[in-house]
Amino acid sequence: MKKLFLTSALALVLSTAAHAETIGVSMALFDDNFLTVLRNGMIDYAKTLDGVTLQVEDAQNDVSKQQSQIQNFIASGVTAIVVNPVDTDATEAMSKLAADAGIPLVYVNRQPVNVDTLPDKQAFVASNEAESGTLEAQEVCKLLGGKGKAVVMMGELSNQAARMRTQDVHDVFKTDACKGIEIVEEQTANWQRTQASDLMTNWLSAGLEFDAVIANNDEMAVGAVQALKAAGRDMKTVVVGGVDATQDALAAMKAGDLDVTVFQNAAGQGRGALDAALKFAKGETVDKKVYIPFELVTPENVDKYITKN
Repeated sequence: MKKLFLTSALALVLSTAAHAETIGVSMALFDDNFLTVLRNGMIDYAKTLDGVTLQVEDAQNDVSKQQSQIQNFIASGVTAIVVNPVDTDATEAMSKLAADAGIPLVYVNRQPVNVDTLPDKQAFVASNEAESGTLEAQEVCKLLGGKGKAVVMMGELSNQAARMRTQDVHDVFKTDACKGIEIVEEQTANWQRTQASDLMTNWLSAGLEFDAVIANNDEMAVGAVQALKAAGRDMKTVVVGGVDATQDALAAMKAGDLDVTVFQNAAGQGRGALDAALKFAKGETVDKKVYIPFELVTPENVDKYITKN
């Protein structure tokens, strides 16, 4: 009887071990509103999955640190790796590390430079950036009536999303309906609210005239709004747009300070990345690119997004 009990107990332990999954997650930065929602989305989702443990690390916007984290994940024998890359141009080396070790890797939110040549058991989960800046710019164009002057605040230039969203704006303003809009200044504020506020202050101090502010993300849009209000600019005289539909941005929209943003489902991307990683771990097939749709947010529909992110 004792032997049967021990055998059954051992089988249970082995069964549990077989189903235990440890996913290593390297985030580009913890101190970022959108990426915090993305990270928490993964953590909350993992809690609903039996036998799934996350090991989440902050790369602190340091490429070398992120690569070391991936190496440590591999050394510790994680089941799969999820990476929100610091520098999207540095992902080939990360892909090689994981591929050589035979460990699945999923990039989330920021498109890797090697997205079209990812090795087996690697994928990219995000929203299609060709939609984000396009939706934002089209709405800004509509609000300006196709004419005016605009400034563009870009994210980190090493980041594919920043480059794509900026290009989206240029492409929209080349169309017949929007070609009356001139981009009078375009600089990076590195996704950061404080840097955006400083940049806007500098533009205003230089006497720059514009009718719209188009930011690659909401943090920069909110920073621009803060600087505009501090300078006494009537927010009814300027159109301000962002991307992400963060809670701070939605609050700014409700207050009448932000005119447009684009909902990027951060938590949905996090869940999608974990699902892809776990499917790879089970030997299942995953599309190389998994897209979660962007959605335009305006004062008319803002209430439905207040609790989404």
